[in-house]
Amino acid sequence: MPGIDFRQLRVLVSLRDVLGLLGWRERTRRGEQLRGPCPLHGSRSPTSRCFAVHLGKGVYHCFRCGASGNALDLYAAATGAPLYQAALELCGRLGHAVPWLRRGTPAQPEETTMSGP
Repeated sequence: MPGIDFRQLRVLVSLRDVLGLLGWRERTRRGEQLRGPCPLHGSRSPTSRCFAVHLGKGVYHCFRCGASGNALDLYAAATGAPLYQAALELCGRLGHAVPWLRRGTPAQPEETTMSGP
């Protein structure tokens, strides 16, 4: 299975793109910070603002279920797909070419945790 350049993929795919694919709508906005219901644990309250997004940093955090990460993490969690499969699906849905690692290029260590907004 060929390797995906996840670092390059994170540059290509924005959190705004993923939120759009998920049909998420913010309840409040302050600059690049958005708040609304969590698309992962399914908060249903029309005033829910437990899910925080920082578009400039490209990260999200839910203060109710504790989920956090970047755009690719959010898409993988929302679809239930492993990260590799989620990356392929996301590229296809957004019309991006998959950024494959080239032979002889060392793979970058995978970052698993990002600071929240």
